Amino acid sequence: MATKPQVTFLNRDLVEQILCQARDILCQIGLTIHHPEVLSILGDHGAKVDKTSFKAVFTGDLIDRALKSVPGSFKLYDVLGEPTHDFSGDQVHFTPSSSSLNILNIRANTIDRPTTADYITYVKVAGQLPHIASQSTAFIPADVDEKIADAYRLYLGLLYGEKPVVTGTFSAASFKVMYEMQKAVRGSGVRLREKPLTIFTCCPTSPLRWGDMACQNLLDCGRSGIPVELVPVPLSGFISPVTLVGTLVAHTAENLGGLVISQTGCPGAPVLYGGAPAFFDIRHETTPMSAVEAQMVSCGVNEIGKYLGLPTQAYIALSDARMLDAQAGLETSMGAVLAVLSGINQVAGPGGLDFVNTFSIEKLVLDNEICAMAQRLAQGITVREDFPALPLFEELLREKHLLIARHTRRYLKEEHYLPGRVIDRSNLKRFQEQGKKSLGERAGEEVARLTQSYRPSRLADEIKRALSGLMLHEAKRAGMESLPAGSLPGKA
Repeated sequence: MATKPQVTFLNRDLVEQILCQARDILCQIGLTIHHPEVLSILGDHGAKVDKTSFKAVFTGDLIDRALKSVPGSFKLYDVLGEPTHDFSGDQVHFTPSSSSLNILNIRANTIDRPTTADYITYVKVAGQLPHIASQSTAFIPADVDEKIADAYRLYLGLLYGEKPVVTGTFSAASFKVMYEMQKAVRGSGVRLREKPLTIFTCCPTSPLRWGDMACQNLLDCGRSGIPVELVPVPLSGFISPVTLVGTLVAHTAENLGGLVISQTGCPGAPVLYGGAPAFFDIRHETTPMSAVEAQMVSCGVNEIGKYLGLPTQAYIALSDARMLDAQAGLETSMGAVLAVLSGINQVAGPGGLDFVNTFSIEKLVLDNEICAMAQRLAQGITVREDFPALPLFEELLREKHLLIARHTRRYLKEEHYLPGRVIDRSNLKRFQEQGKKSLGERAGEEVARLTQSYRPSRLADEIKRALSGLMLHEAKRAGMESLPAGSLPGKA
């Protein structure tokens, strides 16, 4: 039996104090909610609502009903309908960072605006990384109209990839076409509800505000059976208290508010209790998300979510560095290790750089290895026919090695994770013979290799054509005559 390591930052008393303070904020100060329908729904269920100021003051009973209604877990499925995620217990799934505006060009060492070709490469690579469980809509291609950018990312992910997608929308109109795309893949809305294909990110606006689009997303997703992840972004020391506990109180209030909106509007809607905490670095006026304090808050968010009996999410295992360097590895590794030791169910971050403003496909292949090592760490230490020890050591002394021992052959692959080409474990002579390649060079070669080894999605051709029809209609509605090269089936 394995002895699994764990990390906790909050004891039960502190969790309950944070929850109590957050509930007091909701029941005495309330939330600003810029959505008339949500305000009406909350008012009908007991909240004190002022539609002039867009204010809703909750009741304890309203919060309790929401917590009782929300599911304790749910599953996610790929485009072929096969299960990929089980958000129960302490099972951990890694997904790439999302919604970056830029992409790292590792060859030129520049930060550029991404294109459709970049996005297709990303989907092809991400689909072959065994320790990245899902796609995200990682970055925003700059060669399409921004009005369709959200739907376009999902479209490319469904066209070229098979993994489920963590995504989001910027408008109600885009949600409609994104929902139609998912129905096209599943065959019907009923089947989509039975086997969810995506998770939509819904973000409040700190402090203590849920905006119109975020509220609409909660309602649309809940009514369609699409899971959501609640992602408050408290900025400690600027728009949330500077202390970690104070930030957790602010985060909890905003998250509970999202839960109430979701469950009051759509009882039983699947939700991940999550967040993307950051800290305001007053020296540089930046918002580091991989600061150790932000990572600690993410772990605390997970503990509060688990206390409430909910599956959890966090933006962690990413870096604020701008290049694929030691800082990128340091920050990402620390976050990945804390995530698996905390048991965060959905970990968003691999591939992310520059305060999530930049994405790197090369970093994603490195992070795949980081995630694998972190997962191995979380498995802990297991006794594997190690007792009695005497026979094995007698064999060692007799043979002078254990390279071909039955014990070695039986347990080598179970006990040791052997990383791929990106991680260099060669001896000095071979390292020199192979050209003394840097991490960036090895990662770039791996991206090229995976791109070449890509096999088209097994999604049926008629479904791919249906997706393209939906996307072309949206493009024309936005004033585009055609979609960029490579974005239609058979024209890559």
